Amino acid sequence: MKKLSTRQMIVLIFIALISMAGCARKAIPSRIEQLKAERAEALRHTDSANNNLATTHHSRHNRKLPKPKSSKEQKKEEVDLEVIRDSTKYYDANYANYVYTKLAAAYADTISALPSTTGKDVNYAKDFVGSVNFNLRKPQFVIIHHTSQDSVNETLRTFTLERTQVSANYLIGRDGTVHHMVNDYLRAWQAGQGKWGNITDMNSCSVGIELDNDGFEPFTDKQINSLLAVLENLKERFNIPTANFIGHADYAPNRKNDPNVNFPWKLLAGKGFGLWWDDTTNVVVPKDFNEFQALRIIGYDVHDVGKAIIAFRRHFCGIDSEDTSLSPEERKVLYMLYTKYI
Repeated sequence: MKKLSTRQMIVLIFIALISMAGCARKAIPSRIEQLKAERAEALRHTDSANNNLATTHHSRHNRKLPKPKSSKEQKKEEVDLEVIRDSTKYYDANYANYVYTKLAAAYADTISALPSTTGKDVNYAKDFVGSVNFNLRKPQFVIIHHTSQDSVNETLRTFTLERTQVSANYLIGRDGTVHHMVNDYLRAWQAGQGKWGNITDMNSCSVGIELDNDGFEPFTDKQINSLLAVLENLKERFNIPTANFIGHADYAPNRKNDPNVNFPWKLLAGKGFGLWWDDTTNVVVPKDFNEFQALRIIGYDVHDVGKAIIAFRRHFCGIDSEDTSLSPEERKVLYMLYTKYI
């Protein structure tokens, strides 16, 4: 192999330094690069990524598509979109909103593209014929969380740092302020691993709502009132079934305990957000009643039935206990709920 001269080495180092500086200056998130690979083959309109998505979404119904931009205009646009991180802030809303808009625009490109015809060994038709009967996928569950953090600002920071890999569609503060952080049609990273019924990817079919709470304290009246307003809107818009408003611990009893035992599930059920049980005074539980099967039919993952019982008790009995067996009264509650699902 031929050795490089000193001058050639200097030139190569100089080129490398320029490339590194360019990457640092643009600071394009790694996630965006992954999206580019996903959508590259399918893009039809280079203009569909409207960089003013956050401020123009109300006028989209009448928006006309602009003419495709030249490569020179596109380069200028990239320069205009550059942002400077503000390290003096606890969370950098300016940079977070920039990344959100870029990601949303990239996904908009993917959705607006024609269906892919690159599947291996598939005999696609020569001419594309698109169906006129479709709409967006929509959430069918709502998952309620508590943040286990000390303030809204702390959670906003957590949700605006890429390295955390967590988010939620909504964050509701103790004062009732609602932060709508992810479009309801988009997949927030909030539920994680778990199981409810046959669903093991809850992020893909649910809206996640985080309540600012350290994990032990009561929830404020203002916070619950705001939550009820958000739930009413979600139920009306997406026709979410009453039984499909659950807690994070219901879906992931092996990992989570949120929302904490102070959460007013009975109040929510009275408003149509989740099921509840009736008076158990005269209830007689059949001798052959199977607790394991009842929990499974309600939706709980009974791989570890003890954890499922703990989560059930916290949600429906308002008791935080590590006891893995149900009391006679708790069995009545479980039986009554079970009858609502069959």
